Amino acid sequence: MYTLATLNQLRQRLNLSAGAEDARLLAALKVASAQIERYAGRGFSPRRAMIDHTVDRQQPTELLLDDDLLQLISLADAGGTINLADVLTLPGDESPASVLVLTSGRTFTWALTPLRAVRVTGIWGWHDRPSQLWRLSGDTVRDNPLSSSATTLTVTDANAADSEAESPRFQVGHLLKIEDEYVRVMAVNLLAGDDTLTVQRGVNGTTAASHAQGIAISTYQPPSDVVNLVLSWAAWLYQQPDFPPSEPMPESLLRGVESLRRVSVKV
Repeated sequence: MYTLATLNQLRQRLNLSAGAEDARLLAALKVASAQIERYAGRGFSPRRAMIDHTVDRQQPTELLLDDDLLQLISLADAGGTINLADVLTLPGDESPASVLVLTSGRTFTWALTPLRAVRVTGIWGWHDRPSQLWRLSGDTVRDNPLSSSATTLTVTDANAADSEAESPRFQVGHLLKIEDEYVRVMAVNLLAGDDTLTVQRGVNGTTAASHAQGIAISTYQPPSDVVNLVLSWAAWLYQQPDFPPSEPMPESLLRGVESLRRVSVKV
């Protein structure tokens, strides 16, 4: 399951309570998230990936990235691993990087061809406030430990407010971060004195790992305009009698996704 908004949020948008319509609501959220990302030409949920890039022979100190880069983890070319201290990420800290620039006289090199000669490993995705990607949930891992194969995560209080007083702190569709692993909330189970989450482990290119009791859990905070568009899109899909819908997509939704479209510009 991959969604950019939660089941709770869509229920609230449509003024529905939990019940038999949940499966249909989740289906609408999944389709809306996929369609918006496809039309925009970019991803809005952080993912770890290693992507090979092609060097421009005319500008061997610059690398135009094929996707939005939130965090650069490692960089390598035919000359080996490149020291990240010698790399500038543009346009800056408060925007995802679209260009890497080498300093200290270094240039990107290749062996036989510049095609796919540079390997960029990082956290990819677009966000309008990269420094605010994650929010502390106010909860921690209660399993002792949480094994790498476990699909049930025990927390203290799944229904309580998070660090920004928003509740419930865990919702179906949330993307969570536990150390370097991302997990997706598939179900929230409110048990007396023993709240648990059913989770999908190692999602978005990360690896499932063991986590000690007491490790903090953070929740991904998608851009607010993306969340609002996903909820509007999913609500429209939910209200259609047919799938695929026989009605044309509302212009307001198309204009909304157009404003999020990725445009590659060389600097």
